[in-house]
Amino acid sequence: MAIDFSDSSVLPPTGEHGAAHASHDHGLLLIGLFKLAKAIFFFCIGAGAIHLLHKDLGDEVTRLAVRLRFDPESRFVALLLDKVDLIDAHRLRQISVATFAYSALALTEGCGLLMEKVWAEYLTLILTISFLPWEMYEIVRRPDWFRASLFLINLGVLWYLVWFLRRKRLLGAN
Repeated sequence: MAIDFSDSSVLPPTGEHGAAHASHDHGLLLIGLFKLAKAIFFFCIGAGAIHLLHKDLGDEVTRLAVRLRFDPESRFVALLLDKVDLIDAHRLRQISVATFAYSALALTEGCGLLMEKVWAEYLTLILTISFLPWEMYEIVRRPDWFRASLFLINLGVLWYLVWFLRRKRLLGAN
């Protein structure tokens, strides 16, 4: 059985030099990579929470402080030890489940955006909008450069997705 490649309607579009090319939106690819990085980050947090199950968190924090050359008697380490005492095995399980779920969601968004799926564009838009009130609350509650940076990144993602989807709709209408 021979395959005939002479039908140009099945070939990918070619540029002026005859090389096959595909048109990808670089903004969507960048957002997709950002979402994949978030998925990896939150997966690692979930795995870390599971790793810490049934361990003495105070001992682990003290060991980490010594390894990072912090004074184990410092006010910072004491504050951290006080906070860690509030975390029990049940809370670690909750943290791991929540971060694994968020990681799966970010993985779905990222893969969908990299594959240029329309559903991923709308999913990312909806999720980005839904997290903005919580992010604003966190900035007002405890303002710092990290929270503000994340908020600005998500506003940028939101702006780009709205612009992209409006442009796509307008071009599709023509």
